[in-house]
Amino acid sequence: MGLSDECRLLAAQQLNIDLTDPAGWTTPVVRGLVQGEALRDAANAPRLTDAVAQLLDPEAWWRRSDLGSFVVRFPCTDDPGDTGWHIDVSFHPEGDDRWFVNYRSRGRGLLMLCLLSDVGPADAPPRVLPGTHQEMARLLYPAGEAGLPGAYGDQRSEIPLPETSGPAELATGEAGDVYLCHPFLVHAAGWPHPETAPRFIAQPPIGLPDAVRLDGAVDDLSLVASAIRAGLRR
Repeated sequence: MGLSDECRLLAAQQLNIDLTDPAGWTTPVVRGLVQGEALRDAANAPRLTDAVAQLLDPEAWWRRSDLGSFVVRFPCTDDPGDTGWHIDVSFHPEGDDRWFVNYRSRGRGLLMLCLLSDVGPADAPPRVLPGTHQEMARLLYPAGEAGLPGAYGDQRSEIPLPETSGPAELATGEAGDVYLCHPFLVHAAGWPHPETAPRFIAQPPIGLPDAVRLDGAVDDLSLVASAIRAGLRR
């Protein structure tokens, strides 16, 4: 059994999913945090942490003890109601319980899409809009360090999004594949899901103790910061 299989089985156990009983799959999606030794091993696999370092060093970033929140989507052809385009939020302002994001991506260095089951075009793969991470830097900048509240739970987003142009790309792959995404990449859940098995994906952030550093020589910045700088110059 591979590490991705162990993570998937832990998720099924902890999220009360019976993989042998399709009659029990009565909702289009189940979310929840999953923990365990396999999750720690997956989050700290040397190949993965080396890739994170290539994108974020010399920023200070936090290693993970798990793979964060799992999103398990079940076979369903109806709109699950959570498939809108968005970027992820990353911090609470002082005295405000809403979730925000700012142009320096305070608190978040990367978005990871961790495929814990095989995900093909018919398995409701996440959709991403290439190039939108640079457009988002420009759209977030007028709000300054304070940032803007985004969609989270029942929270309404006030974040302007770029006009969608061109086709979306699908985050497909085999169990164990990981997409390392810029925190400003506009993305959305995929649907419909006409296949016959649940699709398991974890979507953890790589956290930062502060915000991305944008000042100084470009050669001294992380690749994530360089992309934000490039977007602000456009």
